[in-house]
Amino acid sequence: MNQKFLNIINSSKPVVVDFYADWCMPCKQILSELKKVKQDLHGGVKIVKVNVDRNPYIATRFKVKSLPTVIVFKEGTARHVVEGVFDAEELKNVLEKQFKES
Repeated sequence: MNQKFLNIINSSKPVVVDFYADWCMPCKQILSELKKVKQDLHGGVKIVKVNVDRNPYIATRFKVKSLPTVIVFKEGTARHVVEGVFDAEELKNVLEKQFKES
């Protein structure tokens, strides 16, 4: 496992990991939703993109089977998984719950 990636997901604040591929059209659709989430939460969340073609080991380790897949990590633990296209409100609700558990 990539040590840099592990350091990132071990954060005490929620980390959103967007597993994507360049050829995946739905992955491109959620970019604007991720930007809205980051803007609305005023930087209180870190968003990291992982290209599954370049990082197959990370994708396999977290059982990513479809794209896009977004996993919310907190302190190194996967707390929530969203597969497919979603809207910003859905993800913000998940993240706000994680903030409350801090």
